[in-house]
Amino acid sequence: MSLDADQIVDRRRLRRKLSFWRVAAFLLATIAIMGAAAALMPESPFAPRQAHVARLALTGIIVEDRDRQELLDKIARTNSVKALILSIDSPGGTTAGSEALFDAIRKVAEKKPVVAQIGTVAASGGYAAAIAADHIVARRTSITGSIGVLFQWADVSKLLGDIGVSVDTVKSGALKAEPNPFEPTSEEARAAVRSLVMDSYDWFVGLVAERRDLDPAEARRISDGRIYSGGQALKLNLIDAIGGEETARDWLASEHNVSRRLKIRNWTTDDGLSGVGFAGAASALARAAGWDTLAMLIDRGARASGASLDGLVSLWQPQDLEK
Repeated sequence: MSLDADQIVDRRRLRRKLSFWRVAAFLLATIAIMGAAAALMPESPFAPRQAHVARLALTGIIVEDRDRQELLDKIARTNSVKALILSIDSPGGTTAGSEALFDAIRKVAEKKPVVAQIGTVAASGGYAAAIAADHIVARRTSITGSIGVLFQWADVSKLLGDIGVSVDTVKSGALKAEPNPFEPTSEEARAAVRSLVMDSYDWFVGLVAERRDLDPAEARRISDGRIYSGGQALKLNLIDAIGGEETARDWLASEHNVSRRLKIRNWTTDDGLSGVGFAGAASALARAAGWDTLAMLIDRGARASGASLDGLVSLWQPQDLEK
């Protein structure tokens, strides 16, 4: 049975209407999802401004992160945030990144109480972030310490000689681009690098002595690069208490009258797409669904994509970068 012209036209109109409503439904669903994500982000203008305790996760390798520094600044300026809990699980990172993070945390602490809660590890630069807080809590078996600075390079000059490769260099001074992997390191170059490392180390030890109220000689004695368990760190006054987030909340309540009835809200950076990034939206929705582990992995992946470890590092177990 053939269709006449009017029936063909009607069917085409119906198909166009169905296509329109399908596109409209998709757009409305997208807007609803992004709106829900925006409302769940504490830095969003759509978020309810109820009094709460902010939680900021510091995980993975620490590098200089402008988005995180801006987020800490927002936490400091947001009146509805009554306190900040730093949830730290980091082996450290670059010295410059650790310094920037320390300074940003101290700016928050000037306006509201800050407590650090160490999870599995807060070593090297991760410990530098912890001492920026007013109080440090760690598990009995947490790994912390590793106070020190590291600079490493490879010497492949013998390997190149074995395979018949030579590298010619023209440079403006004897210490330009030293040390380099193409020739044995001179004592002069080694001394220059050591001076650089020790200058940063002195800065780190000075922070430990100041923030943990330690005698400078004692701070230097325990800052030989070794790691400590939470139990050992407590005896050395590198942390204040053994426990988890509940212990951190106990301190906020007893010392700063921050009610335990206040909810804890996660503050996270986003990928910057119109203020509600895809990574941030996915993380917020995962947390809303109760999938905190998935949300943490999304956050970690978003930060790691731009990580760089050029320069001096304050890092425990650098081989973790390969995992």
